[in-house]
Parts: sequence; C-alpha cells; structure tokens
Amino acid sequence: MSRKLATAAGALLALATTLFTGPPAAQAAEPGTGFHVRDGRLLDANGNDFVMRGVNHAHAWYAARTGQALADTKALGANSARVVLSTGDRWTKNDSADVAKVVGQCRANRLVCVLEAHDTTGYGEQSGAVPLSRAVDYWIEVRSALKGQEKYVILNLGNEPHGNVGHSAWTADTTNAITRMRAAGFTHTLMADAPNWGQDWSFTMRDDAPAVFAADPQRNTVFSVHMYGVFDTAAEVRDYLDRFVARRLPVVVGEFGNDHSDGNPDEDAIMAASRALNLGYLGWSWSGNGGGVEYLDLATGFDASRLTAWGRRLFEGPDGIKQTSREASVYATGDSGDTQAPTAPGAPTASDVTSSGARLSWAAARDDTGVTGYDVVRVDGTQETRVTSTATTGALVTGLAPATAHTFAVYARDAAGNRSPRSATVTVTTTGGPAAGACAVAYRLQEWTGGFNADVTIRNTGTRDITGWQLDFAFPGGQTLNSAWNAKVVQQGSQVRATPEPWTGTIPAGGTVSFGISGDSGGGNGVPAAFTLNGAACARS
Repeated sequence: MSRKLATAAGALLALATTLFTGPPAAQAAEPGTGFHVRDGRLLDANGNDFVMRGVNHAHAWYAARTGQALADTKALGANSARVVLSTGDRWTKNDSADVAKVVGQCRANRLVCVLEAHDTTGYGEQSGAVPLSRAVDYWIEVRSALKGQEKYVILNLGNEPHGNVGHSAWTADTTNAITRMRAAGFTHTLMADAPNWGQDWSFTMRDDAPAVFAADPQRNTVFSVHMYGVFDTAAEVRDYLDRFVARRLPVVVGEFGNDHSDGNPDEDAIMAASRALNLGYLGWSWSGNGGGVEYLDLATGFDASRLTAWGRRLFEGPDGIKQTSREASVYATGDSGDTQAPTAPGAPTASDVTSSGARLSWAAARDDTGVTGYDVVRVDGTQETRVTSTATTGALVTGLAPATAHTFAVYARDAAGNRSPRSATVTVTTTGGPAAGACAVAYRLQEWTGGFNADVTIRNTGTRDITGWQLDFAFPGGQTLNSAWNAKVVQQGSQVRATPEPWTGTIPAGGTVSFGISGDSGGGNGVPAAFTLNGAACARS
C-alpha cells in the first residue's frame, strides 16, 4: 500500500498492446528445496500448487500486534500473510532477530510468510524512498533469519519500487536486484512488485516480465501487481492477468482494496478473476491504516470480531478467502511436529445480555507454540454444540431463546490443530425482551452523492425498562456500512444488526436511545422497511 498512489486510472485500456507468447523455459528447483516456479505456477516444497489467499499486515508500524494479527487472519481462513518490514532507511529497522520472530509467528500459525521491504515505496517520486539496491543490502543483512526457511518464506524484494517518475528503470533495477540476491546465495522464491506505485499503468512490468524472469538463474521469480483505482473495471483486471497466464509467467495480486482515493477498484472482478485463473491475492490491510485511507482496514482496531465491510467482503464474500483458501501442504504434512495441546482457557464470563444474545469473554489459554483460535460450545448435559469460533478471547453469541438459561464453555486450538481441555462453564439467562409492539423506531436519513448518514432513535413504548437490546433491519438499496457511533453495528449482505455500547444499554420505559451510522450509498438509498427489537416488530415513527 503506497503512501501516494498513481493517478492514471483508466490508462490500461488506452495503452493496450499485442499479447506476448512463449516465455523462457522454466528450470524450477526440485521439490523439497522450497517454494519454486514451474510452468508459470507457484509450487510449494512438496511440489503442490499453492495459491495465496491472505492479507497484508503492517508489522513495521505495529510490531506488537503481529502475533495476534496472524492468529486472527489464520482463524478467518487465510493461508498466507504479506508482512511489512523496514530496512531502517525510512522507519525503524526490523533486524534479524525481529525477522526471525516474524517467521516463527507465521509458522506457528501455519501461514506462508511473504516478507517485503517497504522503504522502496515510490522511489524516484516519494521523498526518502530508497532504491531496490538498498533493499537487497537489507536482505543480505538479515539473511541469517531467512536461510533454511525457503519452505515457508517468499521474499518480496521491495514494495512498489518506483513511482510514476522514472518507472522505465524498473526493468534494469529489478533484474540487478534478482541477480544480486542469487549471487548472495538466496534460493527463496522472489517476488517483484510493479512500478507506478505498484499498479503498472505504463505496462512496464507486464511487457518486460519475460526478460526479468529469464534473468533469474533459478527461474524462481513471481510478479506482483497492486490493484487500486487503475483497475476499476473487470475488463482491465482480466486483460492484465490473462497476459501473464498466457505467457506462463507467475503473477499474484499482492495488494488490492475495495476503494481508494485514486479511483474505485473493482474488488469483485479482482477476486473473481483470481479464482477463475487460480491466482493468488493478498488484501490490504488487516488494520491500522491512516492518512485518509482508514476505510482499507479489514478489522476495526485490530479486533477480529469487528470486521469492516471490506473485511467481510474479503473473508466471507463470493470468491473470498473462506471459500477459496487452501493451506500449504508443507503444513498439512505435519511439519510442525507439535503434539502438545494448549491449556484450558479461563472460565467465560457474560456481559451485554439481551433476550437473544450475550457477549462472552475469558482468560487466554497458554501453548508452547501459540494459540490460534477458540471454539465456543453450548453445553446441554453431556451434549455439546459449537456456537462460534474466534481468534480472540471474546465472542458475541446471538440467536438465543428469550428468558432461557444457556450454558457455554470454550476450547482453545493451536497452530497444529491440537485442542485444549474444556474450560469451566458459564450459565447465561437471557432477558424476556419487550412485549411485541412495545417499541418504535425513527430513521432520519441525510444523503449526499455517494454517501449517507442516518440517525436512528429507538423508543421503548412499553411499561418496563429494556436492559440489553438488539435492533435488526435491512438496507433497501446497495448501501455499505462504514462506521457507527453510540452502538456496535455490523452488516451481513443487506442485513444490519445494532447492539448497544455500555452507555446505551438500557432503554427506560417511555424513553429512547439513539445511535448513528455512516456509509456508502452504493446502488441506492432509502429508509429500511421494517425494524425488529429483540425479535419483536417495532412501529415506525
């Protein structure tokens, strides 16, 4: 993800050229030595096809978040992670010890690690950016952390190594970087980012990829394009990727988003084309974006239980990570050798209890290699039913019967799939909820081109307080939720669910609570047709 991106949206069609044919003959490394390329495909050390399905994580700025971020994305289905590192030229250097720690965290979570040097971003245009040659110096400095990790690690030479100025130097600079890496003894699969802030609107990488691939004596280089505003139509996406596939050259979408300041990328087309062509993709980025592109966060505040609309699209939507991700076979073969189960999690406690749900939290389990997830189960005598899974030490349980006792417990899982003993149980009794028709909802819409705000007021028309509530409704158009205040609001398709913050948890008899939402209008806007509060239909006001 660049700090400054290309503004040449739409240039792809204008610069269309004749399709190349016939790549140089690939001489792949033998299976067992690490990731390698054969006939345009990326294979793992066992010789099996590997298709990346993962996300980017900004380790250079959020190192303390990395372990949990990797565990969370793995629990959500990712098989790989592209991890931002710094050479020390623009940000604090990630030294050999830190790189070794990152690799260990990737392996503990059974993720393929794509490590990238970020200080090259926009070289020639971005102040302070360094050339690819400096990135090679860095890889040589930290190689002690990388040697022997060829089965688990791919080295992304440098992020978006040229801006829009001087992009023609990309071919020689990338060729020289690959040559130096091989001379230094690196046998890892190398990944080469495109110029033009990664988007290659000039087609420099697309047209010169055969020569760069041939210059790698190991024929073990993968090309990475970043798809933002330049790739705003399905035709542009498919044309670009098709040209690599036709020449049997390996390509991945190393970054992409659902929106951007330089245009609106077609994320649906990117994911659909990647699935159809069996190509990898890595969404930008897990959390922590700033500088006006906060909407590219996949999770709000690094919280896996609070996926954004973009996060839900990437992980849960059509052609998304959950549907299409497959773990690398080097992990499936039991490489980790880990047979020790985690300790039992702490006994769960309940909060925010409503007539149909509750929020559970518990103390973390311990494990020698790291806990990667938790399974919440409902206990009924000797029977157990899994309710939900999460990578964090908390979960929102919904769909419960009102005025009923429900018993829950938690299991922990580690990277090898070992499961802990069961935690102690907690029994939650849901509230009775309001009487049918004892509520009214006002939805005040404020619109502008492409976006909207809505102020939502819930009135308790009954004779008793409502402690804990859940409001459900459906967007009538193509709206996409971006943010909310005074309530926790999530979206699944067109369905929207709001639950209270601690300060809005009680609606007094005859009183009200209010919250607000903001979003993109998408294919239309309007006021929802119906509202239900804790399962009871509400009047409109």
